[in-house]
Parts: sequence; C-alpha cells; structure tokens
Amino acid sequence: MLGVIADIKKDYIKKLLEEGKRLDGRGLDDYRPIEIKKDLYATAEGSALVSLGSTQVAVGVKMILGEPYSDMPNRGVLTTSAELGPLASPTFESGPPRPPAIELARVVDRGIRESGSIDTEKLCIVEGEQVWIVFLDIHVLDYDGNLFDASTLACISALLDAKMPKVEDGKAIYGERSGSLPIVDTPISTTYAKLGSAIAVDPHLEEEQVLDARLTITTTKKGEICAMQKGEGGAFTAEEVLNTIDRGIEKAKELRKLL
Repeated sequence: MLGVIADIKKDYIKKLLEEGKRLDGRGLDDYRPIEIKKDLYATAEGSALVSLGSTQVAVGVKMILGEPYSDMPNRGVLTTSAELGPLASPTFESGPPRPPAIELARVVDRGIRESGSIDTEKLCIVEGEQVWIVFLDIHVLDYDGNLFDASTLACISALLDAKMPKVEDGKAIYGERSGSLPIVDTPISTTYAKLGSAIAVDPHLEEEQVLDARLTITTTKKGEICAMQKGEGGAFTAEEVLNTIDRGIEKAKELRKLL
C-alpha cells in the first residue's frame, strides 16, 4: 500500500514540475524563504543559524592550536563534521555518523576547501609546528529538504562571523580576539532535483523523497565551479548538466547577497 501511495505522489509531483509548478507554489528556479542569524553562541568563535523554508541548520566554529599536516607545514587546518539528530527528523538516528551525515560534511567541506575560502597561510603561527585548526560543526535542527545548501550557507555565515583568539607565548587566549578569520571567498552551493524531464532548485522534503537524481553545484564569487556532487540513482544528460550549472551560477549570485 505504501508503494502505491508513493507512486501516486511521485506521479503528481512529476506532473506539476513538468508544468513548471510545485506543491508549495514556487517556480522551478525559486528558493524557499531564507533567513540567516549570526553570533548565536558565546562559547564559539563564530556561529550562524540558517532557515531555508522549514529546514534549519546551525553551525558553530571552534578554533584550537595544533600541528599542521606534514605536507602543508605553513597552512592551518579545516575539519568539518555534521550531526543529523533524531529530533530533526524521525528518519535520523542517534549514534555514530551515518552515510548521509558523512556525505553532507564532505560536500560542504569540499566546496569551502577547494574554493580557497579561508587563507590558511594566515592561520600559521610557527611553520611546521603550530597552526590554527578550524572546526566547523554542522547541526541539523529541522529537516525539510535540501541540507546541502542550508549547511553551506550556515558554514560560510559562521566563518564570516568568526573572530580569532589572541595568541601569546604559543597559547590561545579565548577571552581576547585578534581579528576576523581571513576569508577570501564565499562559495555557495545550489542543489537541483530531477524528476522526469523537470529539474528544480531547492527540493523540499516531499520532492527529495521521490526525485530521480540530485545535483549539487558549488561555485566561487567568480562563478567558477569548486565542487559538484551527484546523488541518487537517476542520471542527467550532458546537456542537462551544463544547463543546470548555468542556472546554479546565477542562483548562487542571488544567495551570496544574503551573507
């Protein structure tokens, strides 16, 4: 019976999308309302909460002093994690990170890392010995679709909000700040869902449940691609990928104005 209901819903959503319509009244290139709040947590170096429709994602930035990687002795380190707790959705389970959480963290991390968003050379304290390690902690508070874009916006907003602790005699003084994080780019991801012949941006939960394929495109301020992730079992044609990239670059320009 559940399979029949799912098929009926999929056919209905597919028909709407192919007519350029959606369940919530948006067009195929429309995002849900977006709200960004910064400076939420006094104990974090930076933080932000993003509401994308009913999806809510909070991100905290923490910084500690540590050793650099041996192949990058003069660069700081970025590490990203994601938590999908059961309070956000009945489909999420408590415990160690599962594949959806790992994929979310990796996609967001890749976009930030490959864009060169943070000038990691400026996070070096003593070459080969001591650098800042930046932790991005993603917490999904409410899941109603499109965690990739909500999480990327929250991470970039939190990084822009972050203030670096002061360093004296090789130790971090967390009660004092030495300035903002050296942010040089603001990568933005745009996620598209394909269902039948229609491709729509910012899929909400019901669209995600029945989509054929998903494509997330992360671009820099210059409109250059720094990361892409294809999900689910369906496929995009080469023409569809190129068209979606063009759409994504334009939508990213709009989202970046919200930061």
